[in-house]
Amino acid sequence: MRADRLVSLVLLLRQRGRLTADTLARELEVSTRTVLRDIEALSTAGVPVHAERGRHGGFALLPGFRTELTGLNHDEALALLTAASGRGEQVFGLGSALASATRKVVDALPESHQATASDAARRFLVEPETDLLSRRLVTEEVPDTTMIEVRRAVLAGHKLRIHYAAMGQTPRWRTVDPIGLVTVRDRGYLLATRSGADRTYRLSRVLAAEELPEPAQRPDRVDLDRVWRERCAQFLSDGHLTVLVRVNPARREDLLSTALAVRAEEPEADGWLRLEVTFQDSRHAEWALWQLATNAEALAPQSLRTSLRNRAAAIVTRYGDSS
Repeated sequence: MRADRLVSLVLLLRQRGRLTADTLARELEVSTRTVLRDIEALSTAGVPVHAERGRHGGFALLPGFRTELTGLNHDEALALLTAASGRGEQVFGLGSALASATRKVVDALPESHQATASDAARRFLVEPETDLLSRRLVTEEVPDTTMIEVRRAVLAGHKLRIHYAAMGQTPRWRTVDPIGLVTVRDRGYLLATRSGADRTYRLSRVLAAEELPEPAQRPDRVDLDRVWRERCAQFLSDGHLTVLVRVNPARREDLLSTALAVRAEEPEADGWLRLEVTFQDSRHAEWALWQLATNAEALAPQSLRTSLRNRAAAIVTRYGDSS
């Protein structure tokens, strides 16, 4: 909306001083011509913005001008600025909105606290792209045009038509009644119903989306946290294998990176961990535990222990001849 863009333009000039039209255009994600029209509109409305000519010229506000925005205390502002610095800024296609909100947060603080809060936020790093083992974390990308349509349908309570590529199937169109959006470990999901049946769609597999004018068939109020827990429980009970396993704490994260879910975890007297984890099936469980070698031991089911023992025996036989 233009009103939001005008506020953002003023805040940029307040916080960063003189800026060129090209810089403002990049920050606001509009054309230079649009910025010039916005500058003219602000001047007409009485906002003291003026042009400074020359090689290092640009646009600036008269000293002392301040917008009237609702203030936040230091910790509230720090929390929002820290959240904005993390990888979550692109969740559900709201990155540009978060950037605009961040500018408003900084401007809302007393001038004596603005620099302090901004500097403090730089001391926190939320969800970097790599962990201590230098493994790059993969963030699923969803095209902005697709995410905007999905988000609009969810918020407006309208039916949604999606071109969905289910695993192992040919992509096809389907019409759903959206309930809400969930993000877990940088993966986004659309919770919906289709012909009255519960459905959960991975956003990264939505190839295209179209908001429809018809109202969605869904309750006026929904406990999204409860719905998500119920669907997770249903997912884990649908033909997946639950395994009881002991693991060296140093390899815990390696185990969890391959398992679907952790149902229980407790320490043992020798320092190892006992976990109840879920895998897709027995082949998935056998492969995952084989990667951990002697740093993990499957305790149940017995069929998995037998499979791992047979595999180990086959390896011993293959390499048993020292010659």
